[in-house]
Amino acid sequence: MKTIKNILAAIGLICVSGLFIFAVQAEEKVPSDKEVVEQPKLINDYNVYALSVPDDLNFAGEEVPLEDPDILERMDRELLVNTYWQSNGLLMFKRAEKYFPIIEPILKKNGVPEDFKYLAVIESGLTNAVSPAGARGVWQIMPATGRENGLEVNKNVDERYNLEMATEVACKYLLKSKEQLGSWTLAAAAYNAGNAGISRRLKEQGVSNYYDLLLGEETGRYLFRIVALKEILSNPKQYGFNFTSQDLYKTIPTYKVEVDTAVSDFTKFAQRYGINYKILKIHNPWLREPKLNNASRKTYFIEIPKEGYYSVKP
Repeated sequence: MKTIKNILAAIGLICVSGLFIFAVQAEEKVPSDKEVVEQPKLINDYNVYALSVPDDLNFAGEEVPLEDPDILERMDRELLVNTYWQSNGLLMFKRAEKYFPIIEPILKKNGVPEDFKYLAVIESGLTNAVSPAGARGVWQIMPATGRENGLEVNKNVDERYNLEMATEVACKYLLKSKEQLGSWTLAAAAYNAGNAGISRRLKEQGVSNYYDLLLGEETGRYLFRIVALKEILSNPKQYGFNFTSQDLYKTIPTYKVEVDTAVSDFTKFAQRYGINYKILKIHNPWLREPKLNNASRKTYFIEIPKEGYYSVKP
């Protein structure tokens, strides 16, 4: 019996010693802050690094109050999420090169800060997205909002998919929100939650700016996502995105064809201009059917790509 006890005691001592050695080894494997900062970063690796939140972030010239720890954490979250969603980030760089040149001059013409182009990025990823609530296009415009601002919205024609026209409508909405709410930051939040919704919450909570509001998950993240995309898209190398100008999508030059009658067959219409129906739809996604009814004889402008950019076989 005594022999058995001695054996068990020896086994226990070995186990405890092993655990102690493992703990020491595990502790030794944890790098110090200095090692993390000073070690050379690998190229094309899968290491994940903490990000430093810039201390001068702003939206439309309105500073983000990063001295507030809550604001700092929320900003850090969006920078991390969008930096390390690498495939989506690269697509945003590619699409921005194609669509920002269309959006920017319209914002400028209407007196809307250029930073609002990043609102379009988070709304749709610069695609003709479709939301469960019924919003459509790059600017995610609801049917009623589109119609109230002069867009045609029906099964045959939906001008929410016309980027130039939709950007004009977005500008009208944002200018109205800015006038009503007093800041561009609140105007941006209202694009997500509505002017009435933001006004009501400001009154209920007795505050006057977005960063002091307690909001739901989506609207609460909204401005931080915009600012994060602005920061990342403005500083690709700093956030680990590597590409050349050849990797980016290009805007295809087009010219406009005026149409003030019905069109019975867009396939034949496209062929007259040396393209096919698919290419016609790519440049005119607002044409929702393979024909144009146009009983009112309204004037439409159809975009036709200039010759030499597509290879079209008969």
